Amino acid sequence: MGKIDKIKEDVGAIKSYLGFIVALIISVGAGISKLYIDGTINVLFYLGSFVMILLVLVFAIMSKKMHKKISELEEI
Repeated sequence: MGKIDKIKEDVGAIKSYLGFIVALIISVGAGISKLYIDGTINVLFYLGSFVMILLVLVFAIMSKKMHKKISELEEI
């Protein structure tokens, strides 16, 4: 497999992972907003908030990695 093909496969895989992360961010966000609206701020709310922050950080890191891979493609 050529270097270009490998980088393209990596970018495609990262795009798939980002899609899953976005779905998780939306679902966790909906869950913690429902808890907030209901006024039941408990351990589950704080755990969801922590997971939300963690998912946003993972999304940012993976996006940066994807952009680096795309820049590698431009150099080839």
